[in-house]
Amino acid sequence: MVWSKRVPCAANLAWLGLIISGCAAVGPNYVPPAPKVPASFAEAPVGASADAGNAQPIDDAWWKNLGDPVLEGLLKEALTSAPSIAEAQARVREARALAGIAGAGRYPTVDAGGEYARNLGSKNVPTGVPPGGLGPGIHSNLWQAGFDASWEIDIFGGERRTVEAAEANYEAVTEDRADVVLTLLAEVARNYVELRGAQRRIEVARKDLAIERDLQALTQSLLTAGLAPQQDVLRAQAQVSDIEAAIPEFETDERAAAYRIAALIARPSAEMAAELSAARPIPQAVSEVPVGLPSELLERRPDVRAAERRIAAANARIGIAQADLYPHFSLTAVTGLESLYFTSFSSASSGYYQIGPGISWRIFDAGRIRFQVRAESARTDAAAAAYQRSLLNAFRDVETALISYANAKIRRNNLAAESAADTQATEIAKLLYEKGLESFLPVLDAERSLYAADDQLVQSERDSALALIALYKSLGGGWQTASAHLGD
Repeated sequence: MVWSKRVPCAANLAWLGLIISGCAAVGPNYVPPAPKVPASFAEAPVGASADAGNAQPIDDAWWKNLGDPVLEGLLKEALTSAPSIAEAQARVREARALAGIAGAGRYPTVDAGGEYARNLGSKNVPTGVPPGGLGPGIHSNLWQAGFDASWEIDIFGGERRTVEAAEANYEAVTEDRADVVLTLLAEVARNYVELRGAQRRIEVARKDLAIERDLQALTQSLLTAGLAPQQDVLRAQAQVSDIEAAIPEFETDERAAAYRIAALIARPSAEMAAELSAARPIPQAVSEVPVGLPSELLERRPDVRAAERRIAAANARIGIAQADLYPHFSLTAVTGLESLYFTSFSSASSGYYQIGPGISWRIFDAGRIRFQVRAESARTDAAAAAYQRSLLNAFRDVETALISYANAKIRRNNLAAESAADTQATEIAKLLYEKGLESFLPVLDAERSLYAADDQLVQSERDSALALIALYKSLGGGWQTASAHLGD
């Protein structure tokens, strides 16, 4: 490239600007994936729609649909104190800083420096051999101050692709944070439901235990009166012991759930266990869930959004690698003051400068650049496959959660009916036994059946709430609302 001495510097820069603006960045331009999605979910309730009545919107605070202020308070606390949120926030700040570093590469760099040196030229070397000074045996001073500037002209778009990759990575990390928020909210809610479920099982067991002890006292009275055999008393005692043995297991489940919540939101374990020790009902849905359309899942699920952004980042890195196949042009400039005497250091006559273009080109590197391009292309293909996998997993999660939630509600209704029937059967069996019209075995069987039905009903209420939480999580709901105050 020949630079004419007759062309003014401004004209050269203008011509260079036209070159830069007219050159497209090398590498493939990113085209977002357009996956095929079904028109509706296979397990969606019949007649379900995206705006079903007064149902809690998926993108809103879904936990309000559970109607539990204690849970809502725990979730708000988790967003401000959970270590997982702090870690995700730090990664977002790091990615944002790295994007800023990448963007700064498109602009000139300027360095300033100054130096003073006292020199003595060696008598054993000729003038001109550094450091040397002014000559053999001559003392001298050298005062220097100036600026160095350099600018790589991004003709082939390597720097632009670098910025593109960094920004896409920043967006992916931001989506990762949203996924952390979504997972955290679901985990806190899930463990809260587990805790309330354990408390309800304890409550049911203690209620049944009181009944069994009364029945044990009754059989003992009948034995004393000669109206019942010893075997009835032993059976009653065995039933009491069986229920007493189950209660510690439920208490362990309660404490373990409290400790898991404490770990999630960074609270002392004992404090959390004491705070949640007062029993409350198992949270249940206040309204139905508007499932929406499968196409909306692509925008709701942060893991799917993060996977798409990683394809964009990998695609941009192909261009970064390809840019090394072409020459790199740069402008460098040096200006400053230099003098042997401090008194004249600041005068105009001490000024100097040097400016000019430069070029570097990796003409021969044993194919490293082309192999690097192939490697980045393979990484882009891998990112695309990871996106496809995340999408398939998202649809699987939703379909599984839909059928689990629907069947959990059916099972809960059936167990409620069974519990009501067992209650009546138990009352009849007790009445017949007290009147001597029936043996103790029907009473024992009825009591066992009632306790089992009540315990299973509690478990079904817990499982229904857990399935609802899993459904909201699979739909990617609530993280926008929860993340609103986190910022970048």
